[in-house]
Amino acid sequence: MSQPIRNERRIDFLQKLPLLVWLVLVWGSLWQDFSPGNLLFGALIAIGVSHAFYLPPIELSGRFNVLRAVTFLLWFIKQVSIASFQVLYWAIVKGPNIRNAILAVPLRSPSDFMMTAVGHVLSLIPGSLVVEVDRGSATLYVHAMNAPTPADVDRIRADIQDFEARLIEVMGTKAELAAVKAERAGAPMVTYAQTLGREETP
Repeated sequence: MSQPIRNERRIDFLQKLPLLVWLVLVWGSLWQDFSPGNLLFGALIAIGVSHAFYLPPIELSGRFNVLRAVTFLLWFIKQVSIASFQVLYWAIVKGPNIRNAILAVPLRSPSDFMMTAVGHVLSLIPGSLVVEVDRGSATLYVHAMNAPTPADVDRIRADIQDFEARLIEVMGTKAELAAVKAERAGAPMVTYAQTLGREETP
């Protein structure tokens, strides 16, 4: 076997590794058995599933900032706490009169991994939920509570794009990180949809 083929197979395996690990953990959780034998059997099933039902490979950025991750975790806990009290207040004070919205949120990164991470973080914060994803333009469609005016919609969209920026600082690619740093310095944000020439949907 030639060296290029071996390298290609090694890269393919590394790209599939997060999915395989996740499937093995799901297998162990379903059986409530994390013994070596059961996990080995789960690994064999995961390999079989990944070959029988092809999924796009998960492409990792190759970087992970531990300090930024800790900062992000603390910030996330704060956001969940604040949002929980906000939802409670809206339920008691506004009740059925509250006006919600579904808004398009174009992201910077076209990575499936980053879009999934942003979507999960967003859905774990009370008051917001991802209802649709457009992979082609890296756009999330989000149901958000208490968005009665266009200004509120713009504010929520900017908050979600800030979530993405914080995740990019944790584990985005070097190019994405450079773009976020440029934004922090005053440069305009460029979404993936804009690079494709697609108009952003309000």
